[in-house]
Amino acid sequence: QLYDSVENLAMKAELPMPKVYVMENPTPNAFATGRNPQHSAVAVTTGILNLLKRDELEGVISHELTHVKNRDILVGTIAATLVGTITFIARMAGWAAMFSGGRNERDRGNVFSDLALIIIAPIAALLIQMAISRSREYMADEGGAQISGNPLALASALNKLQHGNEVIPMRNAGTSSAHMFIVNPLSGKSLMKLFSTHPPIEERIERLQEIAAGRR
Repeated sequence: QLYDSVENLAMKAELPMPKVYVMENPTPNAFATGRNPQHSAVAVTTGILNLLKRDELEGVISHELTHVKNRDILVGTIAATLVGTITFIARMAGWAAMFSGGRNERDRGNVFSDLALIIIAPIAALLIQMAISRSREYMADEGGAQISGNPLALASALNKLQHGNEVIPMRNAGTSSAHMFIVNPLSGKSLMKLFSTHPPIEERIERLQEIAAGRR
């Protein structure tokens, strides 16, 4: 049933058939990966298969197929690489400025600006990366609603998944992979929305409801 759903929805999305994986994990979640539509995969947990109805699961699959169609894995990889590069350059430039020889008193007064460069530039780059990730999630929700033709089913799935991840957290999830999942498996561990890879579930559900009502 899972394979048939992925196959049918991939055809509707005009995508090549991705590989399909099932992860033995009780936490209800799903993700897509692959550098392009020709080399993509959709993975779901056993937890999500046991929790969602078929139309809800198809909404989730459509969301993941939209990530594939939009090449969001590539976008995320480029964003992460840029953050790493900016962080490295900022730290090297900052430390070089702080500890370079021949400083006069005026130069030494700029030590705080050098320190700010080391700290603020990487944080700013990270905030941009998180904002990009959140915007891609909104786009995937909208695309998933279009592919499945049932935005309310996806909204219902997101509501169930949020509750399911609170009840059964994914213990082996890490920050390097959290952005890939349809629901952030680390959502219960973070209090700062700015540093979240996912928009609030409530806002995503509201947007899907607006799509269903024809207001978007």
